[in-house]
Amino acid sequence: MSAKVNGEQVPLRSELHNGDVIEIVTASIANPNPGWLSFVTTGKARSKIRHYLKTMALTESQDLGEKMLIQSLRAEGIEKLPEESGPDRAIWEKILRFSGNRSRADLLTDIGLGKRIASMVAKRIVALLAETGQRPDALLMSLERYTSHESVSQGALLLDGSEGASVQFATCCKPIPGDGILGYLGRGEGLVVHTDDCVMAKRLQHRDSERFIAVDWSDEPVRPFETALLVTVADGKGVLARVAASLASAEADITHVNMGQERAQEATELRFGIAVRDRVHLASVLRSVKRTRSVLRVQRAKAGG
Repeated sequence: MSAKVNGEQVPLRSELHNGDVIEIVTASIANPNPGWLSFVTTGKARSKIRHYLKTMALTESQDLGEKMLIQSLRAEGIEKLPEESGPDRAIWEKILRFSGNRSRADLLTDIGLGKRIASMVAKRIVALLAETGQRPDALLMSLERYTSHESVSQGALLLDGSEGASVQFATCCKPIPGDGILGYLGRGEGLVVHTDDCVMAKRLQHRDSERFIAVDWSDEPVRPFETALLVTVADGKGVLARVAASLASAEADITHVNMGQERAQEATELRFGIAVRDRVHLASVLRSVKRTRSVLRVQRAKAGG
């Protein structure tokens, strides 16, 4: 979504003047952005944006919760969720009494937000299904419980970057497609994804292992992911511009640059936030930057690895 004023494209935050001719360029995939709250001026606009964002966050959390509960049920040998109507309606009534939720949607949202543990709800559903004569599929159970993560007891939830606010990618290790990853279900925070070698994730596993679930990348992620580069350069005129140009030539979008507070006499450390498609793309970016004149060293920066 973008705007034109008097025929010229301008940022959405641009201030208007009497007599301006305004054109709003819409897109079918455009949605309100939290950043808009910083510059809208009317209370009505602010209220509408907040309402949309809250509704969208709950919808995304409900969708994530449903995926997680199905995943946990499959690990217990049950292929799909019980139907809301018909013979299985009584099961949902008992589950909601067990969880204290008002509705199925409310329960799924709580699972997506980390307020309920999917595996515990799944086990309760399996027990209730057993009372009606529905038994787990032993073959499905064995297939779904197979995982390379020894600390995780259920199949992997696939992520492609379209999950929205219900899934966060940890800022400590900034995982990108191709990294081994783990999912931590924070209490009320939704799912936080870490690299499997992240120091922070290992600390959380030590004290809160039951809140980790298996996650993996989809074969076709739908967007780029942010990571960080630490570039050591020899001081000299134009070096920042050359590094930026090499990043651009490797098709890496720069999200931020930090030159640090202290500068050495002969070398400076530059920290770049960049968006890349996956580890293969990142390797290409690293090679491009390494070949740049005045670059002494370049590496991926991971505070948690």
